[in-house]
Amino acid sequence: MDRTELRRLQAPLRERYAADPASALTPLHATADFRDDGVTCTVDGFAGPVRAGLHPATGGDGSDACSGDLLLEALLACAGVTLRSVATAMGVSLTGVRGRAESSFDARGTLGTDREVPVGVGPVTVTFTVETDADDAALERLATSTERYCVVGHSLKEVPRVRVVRP
Repeated sequence: MDRTELRRLQAPLRERYAADPASALTPLHATADFRDDGVTCTVDGFAGPVRAGLHPATGGDGSDACSGDLLLEALLACAGVTLRSVATAMGVSLTGVRGRAESSFDARGTLGTDREVPVGVGPVTVTFTVETDADDAALERLATSTERYCVVGHSLKEVPRVRVVRP
């Protein structure tokens, strides 16, 4: 896809959202259940079920997906699509791209062994190594625009609300 095609596809959306801002509110969802044994949660992912479980640092055996890794995967996917969209809109050719998201968490927080230790992943660094003819100024604009428009990245700024309810 080139920038002309991207703009052609997005133009009617931009017009609709400008005329009717409420139409831009886009629902997202994920579903999961406890279909598998152990301290696990099986999420119905795009490519099939993903069983998440305890990280080895919190008592797991490493055979299940770590939810922290899944978080970084979602962030990297969003940042990657955003980067590619921005590069397309800018007319920047990327001939090769590798992305990596890195972070850590302090297991003392999630295990409750030290209440002063925060629970959570962070800080997170997302790095894209790109093959391109673009100059350094264009690469900086790609980075700042990707950071600005990455939905998942911005979603990490606020703690999600968790509710537990009866059917």
